[in-house]
Amino acid sequence: MGMGRREDENAALELDLPGPTAPAREPPPHYHGHRDRLRERFLSQGPEALQDYELVELLLFQAIPRRDVKPLAKELLARFGSFWGLVSAPVAVLRDEFKLSDAAIGAIKVVAAAALRMARRELLDRPVLSSWQMLLDYCQGALAHEPVEQFRVLFLDGRHALLRDEVQQRGTVNQTAAYPREVLKRALELGASGLILVHNHPSGDPSPSRADIQMTKAIAEAAKALEIALHDHLVIGRGRHFSFRAQGLL
Repeated sequence: MGMGRREDENAALELDLPGPTAPAREPPPHYHGHRDRLRERFLSQGPEALQDYELVELLLFQAIPRRDVKPLAKELLARFGSFWGLVSAPVAVLRDEFKLSDAAIGAIKVVAAAALRMARRELLDRPVLSSWQMLLDYCQGALAHEPVEQFRVLFLDGRHALLRDEVQQRGTVNQTAAYPREVLKRALELGASGLILVHNHPSGDPSPSRADIQMTKAIAEAAKALEIALHDHLVIGRGRHFSFRAQGLL
């Protein structure tokens, strides 16, 4: 009987002993729930309710699942100057300078591709000359942030509607070559009645060079001989443009 009582007391003591201490939970990161809140604000209030860096965050969420991307979004905008500057940034710079993955770069670049495709779609089959601001916006989007000079030709039909937008030449950071014969040959192949020449200055200054002026005159003379109208030559800078027609050079 005495032995049984001692066993019961020992068992009771064992029950009173504290068990192993559970590890303390780490507090959630300061950005916990931020992604859901940002998405909800975007969907309920629209893009106007978000700052540019928050739109960039939404893009990065798709490719960077477990990280506070707000500092990265702000750093990218500071580096490229604007939302459009970022989505137009060269792939090599995003990869080498910021170490972004292909998934993150793809999420960023698809925005520029979609925007330009929609803008071009809006220009097709409508008179370009009466949709001039839309044309300027499209050219700014396509060329303002290109790192090298690019020479494009917009081919128009008899109603001044856009037939094709084609890159004719790509050059260096400060020059590209355009050949009147190639431009007019392509115009004849497409049955174009009018042309608008467009090229960019990566420096951001759209002032035309002497070579730009000479090339424009050569194409204008060749086009006139074929009864094809050269409506304008636009030089695209960053946020600015130069119109040969508006400045009396055509």
